[in-house]
Amino acid sequence: VQLVESGGGLVQAGGSLRLSCAASGRTFSNVAMGWFRQAPGKVREFVATISWNGGSTDYVDTVKDRFTISRDNVKNTVDLQMNSLKPEDTAVYYCAAGRSWSPAIFGYEYDYWGQGTQVTVSS
Repeated sequence: VQLVESGGGLVQAGGSLRLSCAASGRTFSNVAMGWFRQAPGKVREFVATISWNGGSTDYVDTVKDRFTISRDNVKNTVDLQMNSLKPEDTAVYYCAAGRSWSPAIFGYEYDYWGQGTQVTVSS
């Protein structure tokens, strides 16, 4: 089972990036997926989650109205569209697969994790 993130990079404040997570080894179409991030010197934090069918999402307050999580259960992928990026969004972003169908905001609710992709936002 493998989750591989892509799409990270360096962007100026106000810019956009789209992260993608590709799952392989099994299907995750029946579980929630999530994105977390960890900035240097800080603990990992929840960013966004989406239910098994995409019908329900949740976001940390600091990214609401700027980030959008989506999924394609045919392709076994989950994306995170990030707009109006700020320097404080700089972090390593991790994709995770949950253990139940409903959106989950805590790390212990996830069984599988990717290796992460770096997002750096310059001011």
